Amino acid sequence: MTIRGFKTIKALEAFEPRHLTALIGANGAGKSNFISFFRMLSWALSGPGNLPLHVGQQGGASALLHDGQETTREIEAELTLSNEDGDRNQYAFKLFYAANDTLVFAEEKYRFVRSGHPNPGNWVEAGAGHTSPRLLTQAASDQTAYVIGNILKKIIVHQFHNTSYTARMRSKWDVDDSRWLKEDAANIAPVLLRLRTDELLCYQRIVAVLRLLLPFFMDFDLEPRYNKVLLCWRERNSDRVFSVAQASDGMLRAIALVTLLLQPHEDLPDVLILDEPELGLHPYAINVTGELIRSVAQTVQVIVATQSTLLIDCFEPEEIVVVERHGRGSSFKRLEEEPLTEWLKEYSISELWEKNVVGGRP
Repeated sequence: MTIRGFKTIKALEAFEPRHLTALIGANGAGKSNFISFFRMLSWALSGPGNLPLHVGQQGGASALLHDGQETTREIEAELTLSNEDGDRNQYAFKLFYAANDTLVFAEEKYRFVRSGHPNPGNWVEAGAGHTSPRLLTQAASDQTAYVIGNILKKIIVHQFHNTSYTARMRSKWDVDDSRWLKEDAANIAPVLLRLRTDELLCYQRIVAVLRLLLPFFMDFDLEPRYNKVLLCWRERNSDRVFSVAQASDGMLRAIALVTLLLQPHEDLPDVLILDEPELGLHPYAINVTGELIRSVAQTVQVIVATQSTLLIDCFEPEEIVVVERHGRGSSFKRLEEEPLTEWLKEYSISELWEKNVVGGRP
C-alpha cells in the first residue's frame, strides 16, 4: 500500500502489512494517523455521501491534508488486496482539496491482476469530480469493483476507549443489529445474544476466557424486551443480576475485546484493526489479549497500534513496525530479527524499546 499527503503521512511508499502488524512509537508519531486513514476509507465506502460527512466531522479537508491545504493539495493512495492464490485486486485514488474545505475525487481507478500473468491488466477509470467513491455504484455491474468494495467497507477500526456513562455500549440496543460488532462495541449485547443462540461453542469460549480475567463473573444474562437487549450478567455466589451501568470501564473493555477476538472467523473482517486495545486492562488481561490477537492473525490480517510494553512482548520482532516523526512527516520502519539477535539473548523487545535500541521513543 502507498499513502501520500494524509495528516503526518507525507509519503508512505509500498508498505506491506503482514498477517500481524503492531505499530509502536511515541505520542504523535503517526500511529493513529495510519489507522485513521482506514477509518476514512471505511466511512467513504459505507454509503453514498458518507465521505463528505466524515471529512466534516474531522474538521474539514485541511485537517486531513499533510500540513494543511497550503502545503498539500491532495491525498493519494494505492491499495493492493491479495488472495491465497496470489491474485491481486488493486484500488487507487486521489482526493483533491476543493472549495468549502472539502475533498473531491481527482482520480479513482481499480483493476484485477491474475497471479503469474505477464500482463497486469488495464486500470478501470471511474472518472473525477465526484465526492463519493464510484466504486460503490460500479460494484453492481463489475465483479472487481464488488470484491474490492466488499473487503474495504468491512475494515472497521475497533476502539473501545469510550466506556463512560454516555457510551453507546451502556445502552439498550436493537436485537436484530447483531451481524457485525460495531467499532465502539455499541451492539455488544445483541452480538452476544446471537452467539449464544447460533454459535454456542463460541459463546462458551468467550465466557470461559472472561472467567479467567474476571474471577467473579459467572455468565451473561441477556433477556430481550420490546426487541431491545441490555448487557447484563450474573456473578458467582450471588442471585443478583448486574446491569451494564454497574460495570467498570476495564470490565467493559475486556468484554468487548474478548467478544471481538473470539467470535467465529467468518464474522471477522478480512483486515482487523485495533487502536490501543490495552487501555484500562490488567497486565494479565493484556497478555491474554496478545495471545488472542496472535490466534486471530492466523486467519485474518491484524493491525494493532499500541503503547504497551507488555503487549509488544507477545509479538515477534518482524511483526513490529516502529513509527517515528522526522521533521514534519511520519516514518514507518519494520524491525528485523537478525540485527537484534545478540540483544534478544539478554533483553525482551519491550526492554529494547525502553532503552531506545529499536527507536520509537520521544
